[in-house]
Amino acid sequence: MKISIEPASMTMGVARRFEGMILKDRFFEVPLDYAHPSGSRIQVFGREIVAAASDSDEKLPWAIFFQGGPGFASPRPSTKSGWLGELLKHHRVLLLDQRGNGLSTKVLPQSLSVLRTPRAQADYLTHFRADNIVRDAEAIRLTLLPRGGKWVGLGQSYGGFILLTYLSFHPEGLAKVLITGGVACVKRHIDENYRMTYGKVLEKNRQFYERYPEDEAVIRDVLPALEKSPLLPSGRPLTARRFQQLGLNFGMSGAFESLHYLLEEAFISGQAGKELSYTFLAACDRQLPFETNPLFCILHESIYAEGYATRWAAERLRAEFPAVEISPDQRLIFTGEMISPTMMDEYPVLDPLRDCAELLAEKSDWGPLYDLQQLARNEVPVAAISYHGDMYVPIEWSEETARHIPHFAQWITNEWEHNGLGLDGPRIIARLMEMAGSV
Repeated sequence: MKISIEPASMTMGVARRFEGMILKDRFFEVPLDYAHPSGSRIQVFGREIVAAASDSDEKLPWAIFFQGGPGFASPRPSTKSGWLGELLKHHRVLLLDQRGNGLSTKVLPQSLSVLRTPRAQADYLTHFRADNIVRDAEAIRLTLLPRGGKWVGLGQSYGGFILLTYLSFHPEGLAKVLITGGVACVKRHIDENYRMTYGKVLEKNRQFYERYPEDEAVIRDVLPALEKSPLLPSGRPLTARRFQQLGLNFGMSGAFESLHYLLEEAFISGQAGKELSYTFLAACDRQLPFETNPLFCILHESIYAEGYATRWAAERLRAEFPAVEISPDQRLIFTGEMISPTMMDEYPVLDPLRDCAELLAEKSDWGPLYDLQQLARNEVPVAAISYHGDMYVPIEWSEETARHIPHFAQWITNEWEHNGLGLDGPRIIARLMEMAGSV
């Protein structure tokens, strides 16, 4: 939905120089609800980064980075390296903390507690999806860039979803778009997406057990040990369902190894004999981000919702995949990016958000995230890398979306997993820039 956007008011924070970069903190005040711009205001933070040698070049083009998630802050760079170093060769970069994250107005149970009812909390959080993240970016662009200036959009994973929303409603703000692992299923219902991703999860599990067949016996020993309700450092028992969630990162390079090394230290000999080690329990407690990044849990399924209730889609569809059920008679299947209402019981910090999360799951009047007609007449050059076997963003739907959008160049490869940008960023950015220049 197109809404008139005014430039954001801006205040400057700290400026620093190190590692060949100049970093400038910028704080922007924007409406919580752009349909009611005179109402409540929130803060959105962006960190401008430029190569020190280029700082005086006012004509240097801008690029804006959208982080994956939802529910995570933008990177905090310590060196001019990787994909950022490549982008800084020719651009001034804004690392955007999407609303609700990082130094932007933060969403945590602590901050939501000032809203006295679950309904008030849910109504507030409806303003934290991609549509308003794009409006924030546009308000910031109108503040930072000269009149009519456009910037390059780079989006990793969910950041790519945001850029497809940007192309739908404010393409006038974009000079070109680069997407890494985030070409969304713009034509598909959330149920279709999860049916596909469950299949991807099963394949990743097959690969894990093929690489580490000895771990199956260890896991068979872990499961009955969990029936004794061993306490995590956070105070909750480590349940079988929470243990199963350790497959969240199976779509990332190195995730199989991380789980294998964790399982190597699963047991220790104590007074009662063989028991789960504190090392193992502590590692399980800090493996998953649902408490420190609650938006990743309670708003996750809404990133697919347009005019319908998601109704805990991943949990509903779980019954269609009996291999995922936890049973002593079959191999444990670790789940992926499947959000569940059971997480409200498994993560203490999420307890206060139980009713709010339920209201969001039942919300049926979500607004549009994409404009298929606008995307079909797109004129902004788009270049994207998509990964064979991507566990989070199925290649089948990515290809379908790419076919729908003109001036879209798609690079499909199995050279990396979903986190390819973090592993070989300079090479990926350089090629995407070249591709975007040729469409």
